[in-house]
Amino acid sequence: MARATIRDVAERANMSVSTINRVLHAPEKVRKETLNLVLQSAQAVGFYGIATIENALKARPKIRLGFLLLQRHRAFYQSLGRALINAANAVQDHDVVTHFDFLDEPTPQNVSEGLLRLAEKSDALGVVAPEHPTVAATVEQLAAGGVRTFALVSRLTARCGVGYVGLDAWKVGRTSGWAFDNLCPNPGKIAILVGNHRFRCQETNESGFRSYFREHPRGFSLLEARSTFETTSIARDVTEVLLEENPDLVGLYVSGGGISGAMAALRDSGRAKSIFAVGYDLTEVTRAALIDGSLNFVISHPIQAMANEAVRSMIWWRGAGRDSPPPAVALPFEIYTPENL
Repeated sequence: MARATIRDVAERANMSVSTINRVLHAPEKVRKETLNLVLQSAQAVGFYGIATIENALKARPKIRLGFLLLQRHRAFYQSLGRALINAANAVQDHDVVTHFDFLDEPTPQNVSEGLLRLAEKSDALGVVAPEHPTVAATVEQLAAGGVRTFALVSRLTARCGVGYVGLDAWKVGRTSGWAFDNLCPNPGKIAILVGNHRFRCQETNESGFRSYFREHPRGFSLLEARSTFETTSIARDVTEVLLEENPDLVGLYVSGGGISGAMAALRDSGRAKSIFAVGYDLTEVTRAALIDGSLNFVISHPIQAMANEAVRSMIWWRGAGRDSPPPAVALPFEIYTPENL
């Protein structure tokens, strides 16, 4: 029987000959999934270069990344989890293993315990969490043991330094203010919903929003922010109360969780078309609200780009010296209206 050739492996794997050559001669440029598939095909046809492919798979250093995200049922965190897996699988120079945990109740104690659990099987951690001394103390404890922490979406602070990948929340707030100022038909009262002020991104969103109107005072009146506690039912209740208390409301800014509840209340009130609404992150809920006119403007994370940057930065920081400052990356945000979906 003739010895199997590179072409035989390529046909078996349904790939080009050039891809097989790259696996053999430049495996660091090939994704892990491709290496595994080529190895399986080479074994099936009895290719002589099996050992070379096996060595390529073994040669890449292994790194374990743990991610602590919030409510598993929320579309945003489902999308972020999938994007982080995609980003890890696309890494070519490391064998990346991911571990995930989701918190329904992001209390400081729950976050702390979740970080400690993940740290037992992770070399570096990515977390969405509220700012709190308990969380900071845990991050510092982990750093002393060699496990560094990266904040995703919302910044965290600790004496040891915390990496960050997300948006510039100040700009998000200022841009939301610009949207009301330039697109809302008439000036008047604007209601503000936040999920939890302990999330620095939401606190800074609101600060930037108010800053814009202090600089451009053109007849808008900003109400005191109401908290939804990242919960749909509470967001609906709070929005219903705001609508009842303020029959002259012209705007609604939802800068935190619970937007599905806020949109439901707005639709049920019959005032969705008369109130200019700005929301956060493009999901099935906000997409539908843009289409039916309940929502007019959405500022969104570029989720896959954020996940790619987070994985790259976590790997780099893990390999850098102990004195290396934590990376902080503010990504450009996406803007959606009913016309560019």
